[in-house]
Amino acid sequence: MRRVILILLSCILSIVANADHITGGEMFYSVTSNSGGTYTYSVTLKLFMRCNSGRMFPDPAVISVFEKGSGSRIQDISTPISSREIIQITNFDPCISNPPAVCYEIAYYNLSVTLPATASGYVLASQVNYRIRGISNLNGAQVGATYTCDIPGNLPASDGPKNNSAVFTGSDLVVVCAGNYFSYSFAARDADGDDIRYSFSDAYASTNGGTNGTPTGAPPFPSVPYGGGDWDGTKPLGNQVKIDPNTGLITGIAPPAGVYVVTVSAEEIRNGQVIAVQRKDLQVNIADCSIAAALLEPDYMLCGNTRTASISNIATSPLIVAQDWEVFDPGGNSIFTSTNFNLNYTFPVNGKYSIRLIVNRNQQCSDTTFSVIYVYPGLVPDFEAAGICITKPTTFTDRTTLLSGTVNSWKWDFGEPTTTIDVSGLQNPVYTYPGMGVKDIRLIVTTTDGCRDTVYKSTTIIDKPPITLAFRDTLICINDRVQLLASGTGNFLWSPPVNMINAATGSPTVAPPVTTRYYVDLETEGCRNKDSVMVRVVNFVTLNQMGDTTICRGDTIRLRVNSDGLRYNWLPAAQVLTPGVKDPLVVTSVPNTPYQVTAIIGGCSATRTIRVATIPYPVANAGADTMICYRTSAQLHGLTDGNSWQWSPATTLNNPVSLNPLATPVLDITNYILTTFNSASGCPKPSRDTIMVTMLPKIFPFAGRDTVVIINQPLQLTATGGIRYQWSPAASLSAANIPNPIAIFAEGSLNLHYRVQVFNEAGCSDTAGLNIKVFATLPTVFVPSAFTPNNDGRNDVVKPIAVGMKKIEYFSIYNRWGDLVFTTSTNEHGWDGRVGGRDQGTNTYVWIVKAIDFMGKSYFQKGLVTLIR
Repeated sequence: MRRVILILLSCILSIVANADHITGGEMFYSVTSNSGGTYTYSVTLKLFMRCNSGRMFPDPAVISVFEKGSGSRIQDISTPISSREIIQITNFDPCISNPPAVCYEIAYYNLSVTLPATASGYVLASQVNYRIRGISNLNGAQVGATYTCDIPGNLPASDGPKNNSAVFTGSDLVVVCAGNYFSYSFAARDADGDDIRYSFSDAYASTNGGTNGTPTGAPPFPSVPYGGGDWDGTKPLGNQVKIDPNTGLITGIAPPAGVYVVTVSAEEIRNGQVIAVQRKDLQVNIADCSIAAALLEPDYMLCGNTRTASISNIATSPLIVAQDWEVFDPGGNSIFTSTNFNLNYTFPVNGKYSIRLIVNRNQQCSDTTFSVIYVYPGLVPDFEAAGICITKPTTFTDRTTLLSGTVNSWKWDFGEPTTTIDVSGLQNPVYTYPGMGVKDIRLIVTTTDGCRDTVYKSTTIIDKPPITLAFRDTLICINDRVQLLASGTGNFLWSPPVNMINAATGSPTVAPPVTTRYYVDLETEGCRNKDSVMVRVVNFVTLNQMGDTTICRGDTIRLRVNSDGLRYNWLPAAQVLTPGVKDPLVVTSVPNTPYQVTAIIGGCSATRTIRVATIPYPVANAGADTMICYRTSAQLHGLTDGNSWQWSPATTLNNPVSLNPLATPVLDITNYILTTFNSASGCPKPSRDTIMVTMLPKIFPFAGRDTVVIINQPLQLTATGGIRYQWSPAASLSAANIPNPIAIFAEGSLNLHYRVQVFNEAGCSDTAGLNIKVFATLPTVFVPSAFTPNNDGRNDVVKPIAVGMKKIEYFSIYNRWGDLVFTTSTNEHGWDGRVGGRDQGTNTYVWIVKAIDFMGKSYFQKGLVTLIR
């Protein structure tokens, strides 16, 4: 299958102050001479910077040499740039969508270092501030970087100083697409033939502030602050990316787009001993691109409760236009094919099946992959954990059940966060936890059929079992009994056992003659805890009540007593809002109420009385809500038995301290509040009442437009603007008190005037009128013979004036060439003598009109009209 290697690399290196434009690098060396136990090394520092960043490489860079055993500083070497080059990707794979630009400027710093051999060797280091901002697997802080390499001493290998460092040989022009499979080789070459072991490691931050020209601080070097969760030095790209310890090959599914710090350590092993560790510290830019690839999980498990597989291509490139699936039985025979983008198939019988996925068959971006499916339903992984005490063994028992094969592998992770060796491959292991808390346990089981499944459970490790007491201190009356209540998991034992029943339970009953402290012990799987309960014995109840009081009638008051009682009864119960409590809230609606309280401790009790007198609130009556006409006033009428009062809001009242002020509101709705007081009554609180004054909107009466009719033609009048109407004169109307009467005139008149009075819901009114001309003719349409469109307000348009007509179907005007210059179907809508916005000259035009009269008959007429300029 195609493994398109796509990673955007930004190597992280420790170099200079504020060099956040430096995106990576590496350091390596070779031994060039040896004289009398003193060795000379040729060292190369290689720094990367993105192309066109507008920044400069540090020149010079500072490289510090430390004695490895003591950490003492040997020397600081200021090294200028020796050479530069530019590398970039120019030909991208056509099967990558949205490929990023990859281009780096590289600076090389060459120096020679002469050092005497020591037992522990040396560390070379350089630093940079800062790494780029927004690194995805760090906690958000912007930090620097420290880059190191090791020169071994003569222990444990006597020839350690005569060492040539491992050199990472992978290409630095690599691209990785988010959410896609990738592989990247971190393989190194060792000129001495030493074995190399690879691993992810913590990246180093800078020291001493990392300012320009400042040497790095002495080892040990601090780690960068990883973001936690899915990110740390051992999994810098998440749980789906691994490194092969033997080859240095990083493979997996790339995390979401972003920049990630990745550090790989290459341990040089000579004769079975690690003599040096070389590190490559990179900023890996995961790009928002995708690959047209066939990508499946290595295997799929149908080992639970289903035989149906639903599988999708992990790659999601838009360049994937076709997918071909094929399923093979355990004998290698093809049993199912599909061209759907998802494979959905129900397997008939148990077995190990294989599947093949081909994307873009016979096309440019074609790719093929295979995977296997284990179909053995019935596997249910499970386990039990016994033992919850810290420093005592916890036993884990496998309770896995299955219907096919047998379990042949167990991988336990006991969830202890302080160590990495809390694992086991036994079926029923035993583990002793070093710390307390909730432990998330994982068991992965595999079977002889190849099935694999995982179960998670949690257990809480404690140093002593928790005891929960219902109470720690209580009172009883002499000769009473009380049940002590403790809850927890394990075996209880109470002491002293005198006057006690069921001492070996969590709920014994005691009857002490005097005050006694009882102790409870709880034992759980070897862990022990102890607690106590004080039982105080009395022969009477202490009860002191508050003094009698006076309040406003209907108010609540909290009654208070000083007592050691355990229960309380208050009377009269109907007026107690919070019964059963020591200090209840009560409401008193009658003039005087004696409240009786009884405090109880078992068989002992005491009773007291508190008298509450009430004074009624002053009367406040603001009157009934009212409506007024637009921009008028309302007379308010207040009523009270108090000795002072006031109205609010005062701004629209002529006298807010009068009981009967005149209100002139400016809002549609105004709530006027009457507040009354009676300082002589004994109730100092005010009473309030509200009247809502609604000012109705202004009336906009409308009687209709002036019109013309002929005799005996029904005319529909329509008035609007109110809820009640009155027309005058009433003559010739079908009704005078409705909004839409019918008018029929028996005689002609050129000056009839009708008025309508319009009323709203408050009886407010206004009037409107219209003029009616009545012609003693047949239905007709009048059109003038000439018009003068000079904007003097007289005869500026030629228009139809319909009399006795139901509607005009059209009124059209034509010039002498027969061109239509104007048309309308609206009565009294006319032509202003313009065509296309341009004035027409003096001329004669033909008009034609067609209409329907009020009897439903068609009317047709034509004539001439002269435009005069």
